[in-house]
This record gives sequence, structure tokens and C-alpha cells, in this order.
Amino acid sequence: MIQNHLSLIMGNKVGDLTSTAEISKFRVGQVYAASVMYGYFLKRVDQRFQLEKTMKVLLNETEEENSVQQTTMDNARPGFEEDTSQGMSHPEVSTWPGGDVRPGGFSYGIKATRLRNYVMSLDGDTLQRYATIRSKEAISIIEKHTEALFGRPEIVVTPEGSVSKDENVKISFGGLKKLVLEAVTFGSFLWDVESYVDSRYHFVLN
Repeated sequence: MIQNHLSLIMGNKVGDLTSTAEISKFRVGQVYAASVMYGYFLKRVDQRFQLEKTMKVLLNETEEENSVQQTTMDNARPGFEEDTSQGMSHPEVSTWPGGDVRPGGFSYGIKATRLRNYVMSLDGDTLQRYATIRSKEAISIIEKHTEALFGRPEIVVTPEGSVSKDENVKISFGGLKKLVLEAVTFGSFLWDVESYVDSRYHFVLN
């Protein structure tokens, strides 16, 4: 799933570690923040996945496993359409067709032996909930950390609208790949820290 995330960002340059590109620093910051949120989502949904396996909620292996998994993968169409109506959530999971696989939600009719298949078995509302950052504190950490790394772009307002005067930076695709992987890891750690602090101070509302 992380490899798929890299492919969505870098396209056919995933294996090209030496070429460089000129890109807006603000855009790199957006990619970093989105990757932090993706790592947060992966850790959150994996925790639920491991819990359901422990509780033996997931179905046992059947002879139809391969065909069901193939159908699930064929229906997968990740996209970058952000919906901020219910808080900060990762755009990559907002358009996954979880509810189109089976009408029953969690693992209904599907043996999700792998995390990706499990994610694809979830309904759309559940995916959106898992992709949403739970606390204002975590959102603030992502924003401040990203701003500390990439700065805040200077915006000038004109009669035609807002125009960004952000500077461009040169970055290798290898460097961009490392940056994305660092961000995903940071998001995973953020989930752990948020959960630990909440166990003591109970500040997470949803």
C-alpha cells in the first residue's frame, strides 16, 4: 500500500532515483502532509485489522478466496479528491469503493488475509472515518511540522484572485521518495503517540 502511495505521487519515476525536478516548495509540503496523514491512516486501520484477526471476526480461508480477492483488487480505484466537510482526512482513501464490494461493511463475505484486501472490504463511511485525524492536537502537529520544514508560502491578493509567490526547489526523485517514506513513518508514530497520550488524558473526542 505504501508502494502504491509512492506510485500515485511519483508516477513512472518511482525507480528513478537520480533524476531531478523543479517543483513548488508549497507543493512538496502538501505531498509531505498528505503522506503523514496516509501513514496515520495505515496504522489506524492496521490496528483494527489485527484486532479483528485476534477476535476471529475475519472469515476462515475458503476455496473462493482468490476470485474474491481479484474482484476486490479490480474494483480498487484510489484517487486524490479531498473532502474536508468532516475534518482533516486523507484524500487518497476518500474515493475508495469500499461499499461497492459487499453491502455488509466489515469483511462481509471476504477473507481479508492482507491489509489491502481488508481495507477494500470496508464501506465508504468507515474508510472516511479511519482517514480522519481524531484530534485537533494531532492536526496542529502535522501543520506545524510541515510548516517548520517547508515554510509558509507568501500570498499576494490581486483583483483577479489570490496568487502564490512560492519559490521552486530542485529535488531528486530519490530524495522525494525518502521524504514520502519519512512522512508515512511520522504519521504512524503520530497515531501511536496520540493513542498513548489519550489513554492518560482522554482528549480524543471521536
